[in-house]
Amino acid sequence: MITDARVLQPEFTPKEVEHRNQEVNVLSNALKPIMHKEPGETSLLLGPSGAGKTCIARFTTERLRENVLNINSQYINCWQDYTRFRVLYRVLDGIGKTVDIHRRSTPTDELLNRLRNYDGPHYVVILDEVDQLEDKSVLYDLYETRGITAILITNREEDLFSYLDDRLSSRFQSCVRINFDKYHLDELVSILEARTRWGLTEDAIGKPQLALIADAAAGDARIAIGILRNAARQAQQAGQDHITSNIVEDAVPDGRAEVRRKAVEKLRQHQRVLFEILEEEGETNPGELYDEYCRRVDNPKTKRTVRNYLQKMEHYRLVVADGEKRARTYRPRTDLS
Repeated sequence: MITDARVLQPEFTPKEVEHRNQEVNVLSNALKPIMHKEPGETSLLLGPSGAGKTCIARFTTERLRENVLNINSQYINCWQDYTRFRVLYRVLDGIGKTVDIHRRSTPTDELLNRLRNYDGPHYVVILDEVDQLEDKSVLYDLYETRGITAILITNREEDLFSYLDDRLSSRFQSCVRINFDKYHLDELVSILEARTRWGLTEDAIGKPQLALIADAAAGDARIAIGILRNAARQAQQAGQDHITSNIVEDAVPDGRAEVRRKAVEKLRQHQRVLFEILEEEGETNPGELYDEYCRRVDNPKTKRTVRNYLQKMEHYRLVVADGEKRARTYRPRTDLS
């Protein structure tokens, strides 16, 4: 039944995208100067998880590479590469400048000097989850480097700009903003139809079953693709040649749980401690949560950074925030919806 498992992964970049033509056009126009050997405009992609931001950034960059003979590009997930050193290393790695760099002994200034001396083809750098950078001065490093155009991806503008100093804010206030909304049900069905054409045998699943998946995903393409993947896996293991509605219904909890598990696996040490406290204690106010967090870790982060961590976990449906300001509480999300 599964003919190409790659297209059933959320990271897969399709050759054609569904229902994001306007967003692609705006980003393409921001990058268009590169075709004339000029720097592109810094772009900021905004919207909820599963709205297609990463897919569109990668798709548009690849399309640019098809039209420009001499160009470099690099994708960086700032949830994993969150320090200044790691980002600079990944940027330099994209142009083959890390052969003699030692992660434990090479000073960050050495990486920065190499980047500033870059004189190669124009370089497009995608910074996904950019609000998760612990040292956002690396954005200034990239902004000041000749030949680099940055695409920044985050859920909300305030998640990024509220943590920038005045110097950085002034640089990025004029960037191109591209807003992504959640997918509508029929849009998700179209996306899933394309994935089934590329990755499953013909007639493996019908439109009514795809609509069931889209409805369960509530506008999140990651969850929809996860449910489809699990349904196809279950059908194949059972020796079925068609994904029935019953199989879809059985696959929904596993599909949601798989997306949740991957989000939990991405949590860094301090984020994971916060999540574990909430799972153990249940609903907790910020003050008690922070105090318990400080007891469990060495060198705790500031309250502001902890709020940033909790906001990110909220975006990824790991925690629920109730109330405002002093009345706010956090609790682990348990419904997986």
